[in-house]
Amino acid sequence: MKFKNVLITGGAGYCGSVLTPQLLDMGYHVTVFDIMYYGSDFLPKDNANLKVVEGDIRDVDHLARELDGIDAVLHLACISNDASFVLDENLSTTVNMDAFEPMVVAAKDAGVKRFIYASTSSVYGVSDEPDVTEGHPLVPLTLYNEFKGLCEPLLFKHTDENFVGVAFRPATVCGYGPRQRLDVSVNILTNQAVNKGKSTVFGGSQLRPNLHIQDYVDACKMFLEAPDDKIADDVFNIGFQNMSIMDIAKVVKKVVEEEFPERGELDIVTTPSDDIRSYHINADKVKRVLGFEPQHTIEEAVRDLCNAFRDGKLPDSFDDDRYYNVRTMQAIGAA
Repeated sequence: MKFKNVLITGGAGYCGSVLTPQLLDMGYHVTVFDIMYYGSDFLPKDNANLKVVEGDIRDVDHLARELDGIDAVLHLACISNDASFVLDENLSTTVNMDAFEPMVVAAKDAGVKRFIYASTSSVYGVSDEPDVTEGHPLVPLTLYNEFKGLCEPLLFKHTDENFVGVAFRPATVCGYGPRQRLDVSVNILTNQAVNKGKSTVFGGSQLRPNLHIQDYVDACKMFLEAPDDKIADDVFNIGFQNMSIMDIAKVVKKVVEEEFPERGELDIVTTPSDDIRSYHINADKVKRVLGFEPQHTIEEAVRDLCNAFRDGKLPDSFDDDRYYNVRTMQAIGAA
């Protein structure tokens, strides 16, 4: 193990809720620093190696205190929904942009050795390129995309041989997590298919890269363990299956029909969309440089969600705000 003490901003979020217990199982000492918009009851708080801190990354003094003794930071926290323009623009600006560089500086000042930044593959916006690699121009369509891209060079501005920084651009994550999101494409379509008997596809031709939540978590582990010289000041796409929204709906239909045969055939309903994001990412670089390859499919993600619905783990899946980032932030008046 290269590092012992790890701090995860957003460690009580969708991806953090899967990552945190797995890092503990591997022997890491983990500090979760999270504003707790979605609670934290699902975290393994009885584990002596877990410290859970309710904090706002915009409060750099508070964060700096928690960074004392930390070896590596995984920065996952953000206002993470492409529809974030429906929220107060100031929220996205202060969390996703303004807080970033002070946090990086605080980590460096605290003696942190590695800073891993979760950017996003949606920085590419719309692209006709058959394969979007890391060198593709960033064409942001929303504040979320724009700020995510702008923060990458802000990290590298402060790195050196004792403070190694790496950014990764994950595809849209899917599958089951203790802090579930049902507002991302695969999960939306699965929830509709299981609980409404039909999936509604907006548009359908848009290409989206997808990533099983376990592969996201495995990528985070890999970036913790990778040699400095393989990752320093670099950016990596992390994605697996590039599929059109319509093809994702067909996978969902197939799996849900297999999992719930008593329900008969499911419908796919098509309706127009103004969400034109479409891009096909290439993740060959991370395989070439670090030997990392995703192992889990969209089909697995859908099956995991079907099991979670069957086991009663996701009650009230359309009406409960906690599964929906923007709805939760609106309900609590996040600012």
